[in-house]
Amino acid sequence: MKLYNYFRSSASFRVRIALQLKGLAYDYVPVHLAKGEQKAEAFGAVTAEHLVPVLELADGRRLTQSMAIIEYLDEAHPQPALLPADALGRARVRALAQLIACEVHPLNNLRVLKCLVHELKVSEAAKNDWYKHWVRLGLLACEAHLAEQPGRFSHGDAPTLADCCLVPQIFNAQRFDCDLSGLPRTLAVFDACMKLSAFQKAQPSACPDAE
Repeated sequence: MKLYNYFRSSASFRVRIALQLKGLAYDYVPVHLAKGEQKAEAFGAVTAEHLVPVLELADGRRLTQSMAIIEYLDEAHPQPALLPADALGRARVRALAQLIACEVHPLNNLRVLKCLVHELKVSEAAKNDWYKHWVRLGLLACEAHLAEQPGRFSHGDAPTLADCCLVPQIFNAQRFDCDLSGLPRTLAVFDACMKLSAFQKAQPSACPDAE
């Protein structure tokens, strides 16, 4: 398999975590988002969305969108499972994952931040305030959900799809100096994840294109 990704892309980070948790080997294909490499015509032949991650399977078929990729991996390689066996558990894990992937991340990804600055002429300080505002709201909601059903990880005592989404968001929050006070459960889950080699090997600083 090949994974087209960028070391700072949180969506790519999610997939790298899933691949590491499942012990699946892949070739790392860097696409430098900050330099605009995703806009190149050649990458458009890889994916019409001009986004990472893209997972290319051994037979050449390509999958896009981190959540879909991770669920494919979980179905194609069931162990260790990233979704619970029970329907209510799967719904809870998907909700926690989507809280990050669908509510927080879309407002704060690189192309949105660039649009705020370059097209809407928002100041750097205002852009950062925007970023911190939405991260804070999302993580407070996450904290409330985690407190309802405490466990070592986001759901129970093993990593799930929810943790694949949470950890990259905390990395980004730390990089942008977001307020992480009042989030004891969230940060405890983050710390538990980062004690595992799969999360350590998937983190941005471990990527071959890290800067």
